[in-house]
Amino acid sequence: MPNAASTTKPSPWWHPKVHADRRPLLLARNRLQAAVRNRFAALDFVEVDPAALQVSPGNETHLHAFVTEALTTDGQPSPLYLHTSPEFACKKLLAAGEVRIFSFAHVFRNRERGPLHHPEFSMLEWYRVDENYTTLMSDCEELLKIAAETCGAMRFCYRGIEMDPLAKPERLTVAEAFDRFAGINLLATVSADGMTDRDRLAQALQCAGIRFADDDTWSDLYSRVLVEKVEPNLGAERATILYEYPISEAALARPSPDDPRVAERFELYGCGVELANAFGELTDAEEQRRRFDLEMAEKERIYGQSYPIDEDFLQAVENMPAASGAALGFDRLVMLATGARRIEQVIWTPVPETR
Repeated sequence: MPNAASTTKPSPWWHPKVHADRRPLLLARNRLQAAVRNRFAALDFVEVDPAALQVSPGNETHLHAFVTEALTTDGQPSPLYLHTSPEFACKKLLAAGEVRIFSFAHVFRNRERGPLHHPEFSMLEWYRVDENYTTLMSDCEELLKIAAETCGAMRFCYRGIEMDPLAKPERLTVAEAFDRFAGINLLATVSADGMTDRDRLAQALQCAGIRFADDDTWSDLYSRVLVEKVEPNLGAERATILYEYPISEAALARPSPDDPRVAERFELYGCGVELANAFGELTDAEEQRRRFDLEMAEKERIYGQSYPIDEDFLQAVENMPAASGAALGFDRLVMLATGARRIEQVIWTPVPETR
């Protein structure tokens, strides 16, 4: 007879006892969401509600979307996608004349499930017209403080890594991080025109004792170092703002005026967890199309599929003012502020896991 414990499935999230355990975390989520809304309202931001259905879900190589089908009145099919981010829609609103906007959007990403990943999750995005992307760094610092104070958590902890959310974040360039944690001179493998030297980076990984595959591209090698050597060290004791990403790793960001090899992109980390991703927004439609084409060619090579380019978005980019924007994984921020171990603990109605 099989062991009863081995065949018993965990109770679903709606089981009263399970819900009772989760409910304090969910109520904390609500309080934090209200506090964030109040903060943006006090700064004269307008809350917007972008549609989830889009003609393109985004054009980044490793983002996977959910596809659906719209039928015309005469029954003709046309593909639509659930957005992986409200970014395209929000930038169209900037082109329309909005200057400070934010959104709490439900977004959808396929092939993603784990302690920090869920197929449907909440993303907080906000945009500032005519303001430098360093202003968004200050925004992130303030959001950490709001999360700590609202949830009564003076220390954040995840998987044994602790940090003080009230401490001023460390600002660290990607190049500095590669040198500090892996002993690799990253920018020596990037030329002034943004071209990358795969063989030179591979040699650096070999010297650093980092394993890689013979068919790894420069981007693959870069990602290996970032994931294995850099990210586990970020956001300990205080948050980390990792900035100045190589231009090839920032598909929607404008080049830095100080160094064309890097882009105006940063990510916020706390307790080793990536929380936010921000850009000084690219407003060159021709360059944006070129980058999308490269991303989709790489997606086709790796996964055998690609997504359409939103021509309406590219027209909007031509009319979009200079702006900066950030996207923050709201569920992850709630996790750190409440001590939750898995993302399902802070989502009101988690998506059932399929096998």
